Amino acid sequence: MTLTFNPENYALLLAKYQPKVITNDAENEQAILIAEELAHRQNRTSEESALYELLIALIEKYEDEKYPMGETTPLSILRHLMEARNLNETDLIGVIGSSSVVSEIINGKQEISQAQAKALGEFFHVDAELFLK
Repeated sequence: MTLTFNPENYALLLAKYQPKVITNDAENEQAILIAEELAHRQNRTSEESALYELLIALIEKYEDEKYPMGETTPLSILRHLMEARNLNETDLIGVIGSSSVVSEIINGKQEISQAQAKALGEFFHVDAELFLK
């Protein structure tokens, strides 16, 4: 079954939620709440999907401008994941190698290999490609 797009229904959704360019954190939080509601809605209509995509674009634009990520590297991602999980170098021994290998990687003296990236991806439950250049 193909869902058709009804402009009148979409206009009603736009009138109800009144999406606009986000200019502050409060507006961003409100847009996130609406987007989350739409994301979890069972049997979302075509019009609701269009509104959801619009909100995501507005949220991403605001957050990219307000909170620029800067350049990410495999090492910065690894450090961030370690910090977020309160891990230290010793927690990675056995995951990606010996104490000296872990130290070399954390200090930027050695790049993360393909096999180490795979092991880190499994350990952190993320895509291994994050750890490769």
